[in-house]
Amino acid sequence: MVEQRRGERLDQPQQPHRVKLPRFDPETFGRWSEGTARYMGTANFIVWMTLVISAWLLWNTLAPASLRFDPYTFTFLTLLLSLQASYAAPLILLAQNRQADRDRLAMEEDRRRAAMQKADTEYLAREIAALRIALGEVTTRDFVRSELARLAEELDEQNRRRQRLEERRQQGRNRVSDRVGRDGPGGERSGGPIRGGGGPGGGDPTEPRDDVDNG
Repeated sequence: MVEQRRGERLDQPQQPHRVKLPRFDPETFGRWSEGTARYMGTANFIVWMTLVISAWLLWNTLAPASLRFDPYTFTFLTLLLSLQASYAAPLILLAQNRQADRDRLAMEEDRRRAAMQKADTEYLAREIAALRIALGEVTTRDFVRSELARLAEELDEQNRRRQRLEERRQQGRNRVSDRVGRDGPGGERSGGPIRGGGGPGGGDPTEPRDDVDNG
């Protein structure tokens, strides 16, 4: 009576009574089903099945009646073929499901790799654009060569000007020295004194002058 009341109580969960089925490895069974379905889709299976059915029909048709184990209407053969079809269909479906799972995983992996490649391509595109912008502000080899050639021409022109200036100064010094040598150490000619020196209106005695006093 107490056990019955305990079983009728609604405030306690009941223990489920389940039938324990034998356990098996789904992966192993899946590989076996795939192998079976793969073999059933080959030409060898079709040839061997055709030979077996042909031998079955010939034996149960041409053999003596006492030796025929499946006479006409071939009920046992029909039962075997139905049994084969009933097992082949689930095996093929199981193999297709496993293949679909592999295809789904492969598609997800391909999608992930495509996204990574797209991100890498966009990053490389941004880097190339940044490099192009940076290279636009950097001097090129031709520009440096042209600037160096222009500076070299300017330096050559300054050197030529300096040489011409030095030549003019040297010619001026030579004329002054020649004139001093002709006038003598006193700075006077036989015709009269030379205007210049420190007198009024006179210039620098080193400057070449042609204004000789005729008095």
